[in-house]
Amino acid sequence: MIRLRIISPQKEILSVDTELVEIPGTLGRFEVLKGHAPLISSTTAGVIRYVQAGQSHEIECQAGFVEVRDNVVTVCIG
Repeated sequence: MIRLRIISPQKEILSVDTELVEIPGTLGRFEVLKGHAPLISSTTAGVIRYVQAGQSHEIECQAGFVEVRDNVVTVCIG
């Protein structure tokens, strides 16, 4: 499983265990699966898609940054 955390300077918006996460990166959308290599990237405004218990979910987000490390995806939006 992957822990997806979406945070802003004011609060934690979402924290869920997922099977995969798809993120709108500034150079294009990319997908994160369990065991993904560590990375830090900028993101654009758009939709973060994640799969939880076989069901796809979407959440609108603003531009920001994402860190992938040790099966935790942390998206920081402004």
